[in-house]
Amino acid sequence: MSKHLFLSIFFLPILSFTAQNPKIDFVEYNLKNGLKVILHENHKTPIVAVSVMYHVGAKNENPERTGFAHFFEHLLFEGSENIERGEFFKYIENAGGTNNANTSNDRTFYYEVLPSNQLELGLWLESERLMHAKIDTIGVETQNEVVKEEKRLRIDNQPYGSFLAEMNKRAFKEHPYRWTTIGKMEHLDAATLDEFMDFYHKFYVPENAILSIAGDINIAETKKLVEAYFGPIPRGENKIEPVSIIEPPLANEIRDTVYDNIQLPGVMMAYRIPEAGTEDFYAIELMSMILSQGESSRLNKKCVEKTESAMYVGAFPFDSEDPGLSFVFAIANSDVEPDKLELEINDEFKKIQSELISDKEYDKVRNMLENDFIYNFTSMIGIAEDLANYEMYYGDANLINTELERYLKVSKEDIQRVANKYFVPSNRVVLYYLPKENG
Repeated sequence: MSKHLFLSIFFLPILSFTAQNPKIDFVEYNLKNGLKVILHENHKTPIVAVSVMYHVGAKNENPERTGFAHFFEHLLFEGSENIERGEFFKYIENAGGTNNANTSNDRTFYYEVLPSNQLELGLWLESERLMHAKIDTIGVETQNEVVKEEKRLRIDNQPYGSFLAEMNKRAFKEHPYRWTTIGKMEHLDAATLDEFMDFYHKFYVPENAILSIAGDINIAETKKLVEAYFGPIPRGENKIEPVSIIEPPLANEIRDTVYDNIQLPGVMMAYRIPEAGTEDFYAIELMSMILSQGESSRLNKKCVEKTESAMYVGAFPFDSEDPGLSFVFAIANSDVEPDKLELEINDEFKKIQSELISDKEYDKVRNMLENDFIYNFTSMIGIAEDLANYEMYYGDANLINTELERYLKVSKEDIQRVANKYFVPSNRVVLYYLPKENG
């Protein structure tokens, strides 16, 4: 299931949809060059989502060249041997479609959503990105400025924008999760054109990618088109070694203070947790929903409504391929000291640790999950991305049909157990965000 930081949470009516959960039928196979292909035929609307997910993210970077994976998310829209600079988006616009891309610690994802009669256009564009990408000095210099501007807007000049960077570098000392996807600008500035070319040739190869297509297609015809556009692309010349760094446990709680251009103090916490797909991770997700999803959640009722110590408080784990982090992000109301807000948050964790959640809370969170799954199945690009995610992270695209069952197997006792196992002071980083004196 796709999850994003700082989502706007809306609450759907509590209804049980278990019996109505649609089954996502799909066909999966491999081309001779190693490209994994997943096809979902759905004629509800005359659109098609064409996507390619590459198994490369920030964790695959050289520690002295961070930001490469995210940089390529921008660079590979520059054009190709057969697509002039700036023309990529025009093709999509003229066809009445949309496109985008995103990068995480673990993978990079590109997609187009097009009228179904434009399927071939999407395949051509993505095959050009994979086989004939234009990587030259002009493109690198152009996108270098674009990324710098993005960093200025989203991090440097965004209140609490450095939150992830400040957390990651304290929570991890060995694993590449210690840096953020945007990386360091000085690393991009120092990189040579040859280094960018080497990164492309190493990671942008068929055997490191999943082509996922969902929508108004004919499977047999689509297979022929996929073979025509992607079959000729050769395998990569270099073996991609998986990241095998194991981060040692935190020995003790880490506490620090960050001064930022903000008006209100913030209390940020990060707890080390297991990777996505594990039984404990599912339980942590449910616990986080109980704590912070919706107006009736525990942290909202306590800190926002009852004591009014916070204007916002949320708890959310990050999906990650390797053991990662679960966060608490809270912004204090004016004249509220961060230590007071922290105590209130800690109290809510202690309650979950000492008492089983109520039947009402348990039923509510399970129904919210069911609603989330149903909602995600209404989007062709949501289906395409989920299929690719499940295949890339777990080697099992059919989790799109069975993962909800894994969530629903989580018991109240499981939630209490993970709360006691992971959400303890010795396993966390705590940051107080305070206004700069002249901020």
